[in-house]
Amino acid sequence: MDIAPLETLYQATPGNELPLPPELAAFYGRLSFPLHAGRPYVFANFVSTLDGVITLNIPGHMGGGDISGFNKQDRVVMGLLRSIADAIIVGAGTLRVEPRHIWTASQVAPDFATAYQQLRASLGKVEPPLNVFVTASGDIDFQARAFQSGEVPVLVITSSRGAERLREQHVPPSVQVVPVPGNNRITAQDILETVNAIRPGGMILLEGGAQLMGSFFEQQLLDELFLTFAPQVAGRDESVERPGFVSGALLAPEHSRWATLVSVKRGESHLFLRYSFTTEQQSAV
Repeated sequence: MDIAPLETLYQATPGNELPLPPELAAFYGRLSFPLHAGRPYVFANFVSTLDGVITLNIPGHMGGGDISGFNKQDRVVMGLLRSIADAIIVGAGTLRVEPRHIWTASQVAPDFATAYQQLRASLGKVEPPLNVFVTASGDIDFQARAFQSGEVPVLVITSSRGAERLREQHVPPSVQVVPVPGNNRITAQDILETVNAIRPGGMILLEGGAQLMGSFFEQQLLDELFLTFAPQVAGRDESVERPGFVSGALLAPEHSRWATLVSVKRGESHLFLRYSFTTEQQSAV
């Protein structure tokens, strides 16, 4: 296996250490999470260029691979975080970019599939992570692999308007469609309450996109962020929008979200950063 282990440059991880199988421990080192007293614990994973771009946003180059340089270490970390998740939340736009994808650990790093499964088993997670897709408009094609394969349980969170549109398609048996009440705007609180009703008190991984991240930051519902910095400068001009990992929420200066650095790991020129957000830090100015 030609994937070099990460070098730990700084680590101040609180909480309970997870029982990583030797293969994963040799690659990543220690991994701990704080106790979360039966409530959902939300952590996000993103890869960004040095200038803060998370997608090149041009056809054929919309995914995270173009940002990370298809870095193998980034994919192993992605798989590790998926392997401890009870639910993985993505926006419908991400699904449209990757219709053949399913959100499991082995999908992104198959060489570690056995170790990921061992970790899930040791954590008492007998099912694959719930794949959660969020769409206010209902613009989802149920022909995507996540819906048709039956490999993962799927939850679609939508608005009443979106639910009407989705009912025009055949809903596969592994898919549950839940409209949230209210005015057709889906908030982070709506999402957490809906997911928690199905996977209560779980570890919830947020993989994007930027509008979802904006809502979670705005409502102070994100506990941690795992951020890979790829040594690439993507650039921007007026011809195409290239967002950062937060969109749709204006936070600074009145509502800045401040974080505490938890760990820094290095894989050659890629940096793997981990930040914790708390109520006190989020209200700091």
